[in-house]
Amino acid sequence: MKNISIEELKERAVEMRKTAITMIHKAQSGHPGGSLSAADLMTALYFKEMNIDPSNPTWEDRDRFVLSKGHVCPIQYSALALLGYVPYETIYTLREYGSPFQGHPDMKKCPGIDISTGSLGQGLSCGVGMAIAGKRDKKDYRVFSLVGDGECQEGQIWEAAQTAVKYQLDNLVVFVDNNRLQIDGFCDEIMPVLDLEKKFEAFGFETKRIDGHSMEAIVETLDEIRELKNGKPKCIVLDTVKGKGVSYMEDIAEWHGIAPNDEEFNQAMEEIAGGLK
Repeated sequence: MKNISIEELKERAVEMRKTAITMIHKAQSGHPGGSLSAADLMTALYFKEMNIDPSNPTWEDRDRFVLSKGHVCPIQYSALALLGYVPYETIYTLREYGSPFQGHPDMKKCPGIDISTGSLGQGLSCGVGMAIAGKRDKKDYRVFSLVGDGECQEGQIWEAAQTAVKYQLDNLVVFVDNNRLQIDGFCDEIMPVLDLEKKFEAFGFETKRIDGHSMEAIVETLDEIRELKNGKPKCIVLDTVKGKGVSYMEDIAEWHGIAPNDEEFNQAMEEIAGGLK
Protein backbone atom coordinates (compact mmCIF):
# COMPACT_ATOMS: atom_id res chain seq x y z
CA MET A 1 0.00 0.00 0.00
CA LYS A 2 1.30 3.42 -0.98
CA ASN A 3 1.02 6.67 0.96
CA ILE A 4 -1.15 8.88 -1.25
CA SER A 5 -3.98 11.20 -0.25
CA ILE A 6 -7.60 11.06 -1.39
CA GLU A 7 -7.16 14.34 -3.27
CA GLU A 8 -4.11 13.01 -5.07
CA LEU A 9 -6.04 9.91 -6.03
CA LYS A 10 -8.84 12.05 -7.44
CA GLU A 11 -6.26 13.91 -9.53
CA ARG A 12 -4.89 10.59 -10.79
CA ALA A 13 -8.43 9.51 -11.68
CA VAL A 14 -8.74 12.58 -13.89
CA GLU A 15 -5.46 11.68 -15.59
CA MET A 16 -6.65 8.11 -16.02
CA ARG A 17 -9.91 9.17 -17.67
CA LYS A 18 -8.20 11.67 -19.95
CA THR A 19 -5.58 9.12 -21.00
CA ALA A 20 -8.18 6.44 -21.75
CA ILE A 21 -10.31 8.78 -23.86
CA THR A 22 -7.21 10.02 -25.69
CA MET A 23 -6.28 6.43 -26.57
CA ILE A 24 -9.75 5.63 -27.85
CA HIS A 25 -10.06 8.87 -29.82
CA LYS A 26 -6.66 8.39 -31.49
CA ALA A 27 -7.49 4.80 -32.41
CA GLN A 28 -11.09 5.66 -33.35
CA SER A 29 -11.89 2.37 -31.69
CA GLY A 30 -12.41 1.07 -28.17
CA HIS A 31 -14.78 1.02 -25.23
CA PRO A 32 -15.13 4.35 -23.41
CA GLY A 33 -18.29 3.75 -21.33
CA GLY A 34 -17.01 0.94 -19.13
CA SER A 35 -13.51 2.39 -19.00
CA LEU A 36 -14.89 5.54 -17.41
CA SER A 37 -17.14 3.72 -14.95
CA ALA A 38 -14.17 1.68 -13.69
CA ALA A 39 -11.72 4.59 -13.51
CA ASP A 40 -12.01 5.43 -9.82
CA LEU A 41 -11.55 1.87 -8.62
CA MET A 42 -8.64 1.28 -11.00
CA THR A 43 -6.97 4.44 -9.76
CA ALA A 44 -7.22 3.36 -6.13
CA LEU A 45 -5.92 -0.12 -6.89
CA TYR A 46 -2.95 0.82 -9.03
CA PHE A 47 -1.83 4.01 -7.31
CA LYS A 48 -2.50 3.04 -3.68
CA GLU A 49 -3.56 -0.49 -2.86
CA MET A 50 -1.77 -3.09 -4.94
CA ASN A 51 1.71 -4.29 -4.05
CA ILE A 52 3.34 -4.01 -7.48
CA ASP A 53 6.63 -2.86 -8.99
CA PRO A 54 6.60 -1.28 -12.48
CA SER A 55 10.34 -1.93 -12.80
CA ASN A 56 9.74 -5.66 -12.21
CA PRO A 57 6.34 -6.57 -13.76
CA THR A 58 6.78 -10.32 -13.22
CA TRP A 59 7.90 -10.03 -9.57
CA GLU A 60 6.84 -13.32 -8.00
CA ASP A 61 5.33 -11.77 -4.87
CA ARG A 62 3.34 -9.02 -6.55
CA ASP A 63 -0.40 -8.67 -6.18
CA ARG A 64 -2.26 -9.87 -9.27
CA PHE A 65 -4.99 -8.06 -11.19
CA VAL A 66 -7.42 -9.73 -13.61
CA LEU A 67 -9.54 -7.50 -15.83
CA SER A 68 -12.26 -10.03 -16.52
CA LYS A 69 -14.24 -7.44 -18.51
CA GLY A 70 -11.23 -7.14 -20.81
CA HIS A 71 -12.81 -4.78 -23.31
CA VAL A 72 -12.34 -1.85 -20.90
CA CYS A 73 -8.57 -2.28 -21.12
CA PRO A 74 -7.98 1.41 -22.01
CA ILE A 75 -8.41 2.29 -18.34
CA GLN A 76 -5.95 -0.42 -17.30
CA TYR A 77 -3.52 0.67 -20.00
CA SER A 78 -3.81 4.21 -18.66
CA ALA A 79 -2.59 3.04 -15.26
CA LEU A 80 0.26 1.05 -16.75
CA ALA A 81 1.39 4.00 -18.90
CA LEU A 82 1.13 6.54 -16.07
CA LEU A 83 3.07 4.24 -13.72
CA GLY A 84 5.84 3.66 -16.24
CA TYR A 85 5.33 0.01 -17.18
CA VAL A 86 5.61 1.22 -20.77
CA PRO A 87 6.56 4.61 -22.26
CA TYR A 88 3.62 6.99 -22.01
CA GLU A 89 3.69 7.84 -25.71
CA THR A 90 2.62 4.27 -26.52
CA ILE A 91 -0.94 5.29 -25.59
CA TYR A 92 -1.19 6.62 -29.14
CA THR A 93 -0.83 3.08 -30.54
CA LEU A 94 -3.98 1.51 -29.11
CA ARG A 95 -5.15 -1.40 -31.29
CA GLU A 96 -2.30 -0.97 -33.78
CA TYR A 97 -0.44 -4.01 -35.06
CA GLY A 98 2.50 -4.74 -32.77
CA SER A 99 1.37 -2.32 -30.05
CA PRO A 100 1.53 -3.44 -26.40
CA PHE A 101 -2.00 -2.05 -26.18
CA GLN A 102 -4.16 -4.49 -28.06
CA GLY A 103 -7.96 -4.36 -28.19
CA HIS A 104 -8.06 -6.70 -25.19
CA PRO A 105 -5.30 -7.26 -22.61
CA ASP A 106 -2.45 -9.41 -23.94
CA MET A 107 0.02 -10.65 -21.32
CA LYS A 108 2.54 -11.55 -24.03
CA LYS A 109 2.68 -8.01 -25.39
CA CYS A 110 2.12 -5.66 -22.45
CA PRO A 111 4.16 -5.57 -19.22
CA GLY A 112 1.90 -5.48 -16.19
CA ILE A 113 -0.88 -7.63 -17.67
CA ASP A 114 -1.14 -10.74 -15.50
CA ILE A 115 -3.50 -12.69 -17.78
CA SER A 116 -4.92 -12.22 -21.28
CA THR A 117 -8.67 -11.64 -21.10
CA GLY A 118 -11.57 -10.66 -23.31
CA SER A 119 -13.98 -13.57 -23.51
CA LEU A 120 -16.52 -12.50 -20.92
CA GLY A 121 -17.05 -14.76 -17.93
CA GLN A 122 -13.64 -16.44 -18.08
CA GLY A 123 -11.37 -13.96 -16.30
CA LEU A 124 -12.66 -14.62 -12.81
CA SER A 125 -11.78 -18.30 -13.18
CA CYS A 126 -8.21 -17.24 -13.93
CA GLY A 127 -8.21 -15.07 -10.81
CA VAL A 128 -9.47 -17.99 -8.73
CA GLY A 129 -6.64 -20.14 -10.09
CA MET A 130 -4.07 -17.50 -9.16
CA ALA A 131 -5.50 -17.26 -5.65
CA ILE A 132 -5.39 -21.05 -5.24
CA ALA A 133 -1.74 -21.02 -6.35
CA GLY A 134 -0.97 -18.30 -3.83
CA LYS A 135 -2.50 -20.35 -1.02
CA ARG A 136 -0.70 -23.55 -2.01
CA ASP A 137 2.65 -21.76 -2.42
CA LYS A 138 2.14 -19.99 0.94
CA LYS A 139 2.47 -16.56 -0.69
CA ASP A 140 1.07 -13.35 0.76
CA TYR A 141 0.01 -11.79 -2.52
CA ARG A 142 -3.63 -10.99 -3.19
CA VAL A 143 -5.63 -11.33 -6.39
CA PHE A 144 -8.02 -8.60 -7.50
CA SER A 145 -10.51 -9.14 -10.31
CA LEU A 146 -12.94 -6.72 -11.95
CA VAL A 147 -16.08 -8.12 -13.57
CA GLY A 148 -19.02 -6.37 -15.18
CA ASP A 149 -22.63 -6.64 -14.07
CA GLY A 150 -23.61 -7.74 -17.57
CA GLU A 151 -20.77 -10.23 -17.46
CA CYS A 152 -22.41 -11.79 -14.40
CA GLN A 153 -25.04 -13.19 -16.77
CA GLU A 154 -22.36 -15.76 -17.69
CA GLY A 155 -22.62 -19.06 -15.83
CA GLN A 156 -18.87 -19.42 -15.53
CA ILE A 157 -18.78 -16.45 -13.13
CA TRP A 158 -20.81 -18.48 -10.64
CA GLU A 159 -18.78 -21.64 -11.16
CA ALA A 160 -15.71 -19.59 -10.28
CA ALA A 161 -17.50 -18.12 -7.26
CA GLN A 162 -18.35 -21.61 -5.97
CA THR A 163 -14.73 -22.65 -6.34
CA ALA A 164 -13.45 -19.57 -4.53
CA VAL A 165 -15.65 -20.39 -1.55
CA LYS A 166 -14.76 -24.10 -1.55
CA TYR A 167 -11.04 -23.30 -1.33
CA GLN A 168 -11.53 -20.49 1.22
CA LEU A 169 -9.80 -17.91 -0.95
CA ASP A 170 -9.68 -14.95 1.40
CA ASN A 171 -6.80 -13.67 -0.76
CA LEU A 172 -9.29 -12.99 -3.60
CA VAL A 173 -11.21 -9.73 -4.02
CA VAL A 174 -13.87 -9.49 -6.73
CA PHE A 175 -15.18 -6.09 -7.79
CA VAL A 176 -18.40 -5.78 -9.79
CA ASP A 177 -18.64 -2.67 -11.97
CA ASN A 178 -22.38 -2.30 -11.53
CA ASN A 179 -23.05 0.37 -14.17
CA ARG A 180 -26.39 -1.27 -15.14
CA LEU A 181 -25.66 -1.24 -18.88
CA GLN A 182 -24.26 -3.66 -21.42
CA ILE A 183 -23.71 -3.39 -25.15
CA ASP A 184 -27.40 -3.65 -26.13
CA GLY A 185 -29.06 -1.74 -23.29
CA PHE A 186 -29.92 -1.99 -19.62
CA CYS A 187 -29.00 -5.31 -18.00
CA ASP A 188 -32.37 -5.57 -16.26
CA GLU A 189 -34.13 -5.47 -19.64
CA ILE A 190 -31.83 -7.96 -21.36
CA MET A 191 -31.19 -10.52 -18.62
CA PRO A 192 -31.69 -9.36 -15.02
CA VAL A 193 -28.78 -10.13 -12.70
CA LEU A 194 -30.83 -9.18 -9.61
CA ASP A 195 -29.06 -8.14 -6.40
CA LEU A 196 -25.42 -9.05 -7.02
CA GLU A 197 -24.35 -8.25 -3.47
CA LYS A 198 -26.86 -10.75 -2.08
CA LYS A 199 -26.03 -13.31 -4.76
CA PHE A 200 -22.32 -13.31 -3.97
CA GLU A 201 -23.15 -13.35 -0.25
CA ALA A 202 -25.38 -16.40 -0.79
CA PHE A 203 -22.47 -18.16 -2.48
CA GLY A 204 -20.39 -17.54 0.65
CA PHE A 205 -18.50 -14.32 -0.09
CA GLU A 206 -17.86 -11.47 2.32
CA THR A 207 -19.74 -8.72 0.47
CA LYS A 208 -20.24 -4.99 0.51
CA ARG A 209 -21.92 -2.44 -1.76
CA ILE A 210 -20.50 1.07 -2.18
CA ASP A 211 -20.57 4.15 -4.39
CA GLY A 212 -18.03 3.24 -7.05
CA HIS A 213 -17.26 6.89 -7.76
CA SER A 214 -16.54 7.89 -4.18
CA MET A 215 -12.78 7.68 -3.72
CA GLU A 216 -13.35 7.99 0.01
CA ALA A 217 -15.65 4.95 0.04
CA ILE A 218 -13.32 2.91 -2.17
CA VAL A 219 -10.25 3.59 -0.02
CA GLU A 220 -12.15 3.02 3.23
CA THR A 221 -13.40 -0.34 1.94
CA LEU A 222 -9.96 -1.43 0.78
CA ASP A 223 -8.64 -0.54 4.23
CA GLU A 224 -11.36 -2.62 5.87
CA ILE A 225 -10.75 -5.79 3.89
CA ARG A 226 -6.95 -5.66 3.64
CA GLU A 227 -6.23 -7.88 6.61
CA LEU A 228 -9.55 -9.71 6.74
CA LYS A 229 -8.46 -13.36 6.92
CA ASN A 230 -11.72 -15.16 7.65
CA GLY A 231 -11.59 -17.86 4.99
CA LYS A 232 -14.04 -15.99 2.76
CA PRO A 233 -13.36 -14.42 -0.64
CA LYS A 234 -14.53 -10.81 -0.88
CA CYS A 235 -16.94 -9.16 -3.31
CA ILE A 236 -17.38 -5.40 -3.54
CA VAL A 237 -20.29 -4.26 -5.69
CA LEU A 238 -19.56 -0.80 -7.05
CA ASP A 239 -22.58 1.26 -8.05
CA THR A 240 -21.27 3.22 -11.02
CA VAL A 241 -22.36 5.22 -14.07
CA LYS A 242 -21.34 4.08 -17.51
CA GLY A 243 -19.42 6.92 -19.17
CA LYS A 244 -18.90 8.70 -15.83
CA GLY A 245 -17.43 12.18 -16.21
CA VAL A 246 -18.60 12.86 -19.77
CA SER A 247 -22.15 14.17 -19.91
CA TYR A 248 -23.13 12.88 -23.33
CA MET A 249 -21.80 9.38 -22.54
CA GLU A 250 -23.35 8.87 -19.11
CA ASP A 251 -25.98 6.11 -18.98
CA ILE A 252 -26.02 5.77 -22.78
CA ALA A 253 -25.61 2.20 -24.03
CA GLU A 254 -24.31 3.29 -27.42
CA TRP A 255 -21.11 4.55 -25.77
CA HIS A 256 -20.24 1.00 -24.79
CA GLY A 257 -17.99 0.60 -27.80
CA ILE A 258 -17.68 3.67 -30.04
CA ALA A 259 -15.02 6.38 -30.21
CA PRO A 260 -15.65 10.13 -29.94
CA ASN A 261 -15.05 12.38 -32.93
CA ASP A 262 -12.86 15.48 -32.63
CA GLU A 263 -15.60 17.73 -31.28
CA GLU A 264 -16.81 15.11 -28.82
CA PHE A 265 -13.24 14.41 -27.73
CA ASN A 266 -12.57 18.06 -26.93
CA GLN A 267 -15.79 18.30 -24.92
CA ALA A 268 -14.95 15.10 -23.04
CA MET A 269 -11.50 16.35 -22.09
CA GLU A 270 -12.92 19.65 -20.83
CA GLU A 271 -15.63 17.94 -18.79
CA ILE A 272 -13.27 15.38 -17.27
CA ALA A 273 -10.80 18.09 -16.26
CA GLY A 274 -13.61 20.21 -14.84
CA GLY A 275 -14.90 17.32 -12.77
CA LEU A 276 -12.00 17.66 -10.34
CA LYS A 277 -13.14 21.09 -9.21
